[in-house]
Amino acid sequence: MRGSTGQSPEGREGRESCLVGLIGSGVGPSLSPALHQREADRHGLRYLYRLIDIDPLGLGPGGVGELVRAAARLGFDGLNITHPCKQTVIEHLDGLSEDAALLGAVNTVVFGEDGRAIGHNTDWSGFARSFARGLPDAPTGEIVLLGAGGAGAAVAHALLTVGADRLTLADTDPARAAGLAGL
Repeated sequence: MRGSTGQSPEGREGRESCLVGLIGSGVGPSLSPALHQREADRHGLRYLYRLIDIDPLGLGPGGVGELVRAAARLGFDGLNITHPCKQTVIEHLDGLSEDAALLGAVNTVVFGEDGRAIGHNTDWSGFARSFARGLPDAPTGEIVLLGAGGAGAAVAHALLTVGADRLTLADTDPARAAGLAGL
């Protein structure tokens, strides 16, 4: 991410602040601002985290592209993306990380120095690390996963990486669940 000084995270000296936001529906009660601010404080960063709720703006998930473009113009360094925009945001980005492309879902957008918006998916790796740390002895032979949307795809991938033998997916949209069979 670039800060308002235009420096990369590696060149933090002289960095004034990072402006980031969360785009999604009903994000008012989100814990993300407090969690991100606490972590930024630990690293000595000035971190401004803004909630961008599509509901009061009268936008559906398709409006995420307009918001991403506006955030780039306004100098945001990056965005978190949540329900229901994790999949619809993809068509509005300039590129995807390998994980985001594989999962077909984005939860993080980073604006590069060149203005390009690149989508990433950190949901799966965060879930996998938390699962391994918090449930190291949990049986992974047969697992049922409810939900195959953006976060569901990430969790399915994570469960397969931690050794799930059999993963059964259930979703209100059976085609969406079947679409994850290729993971």
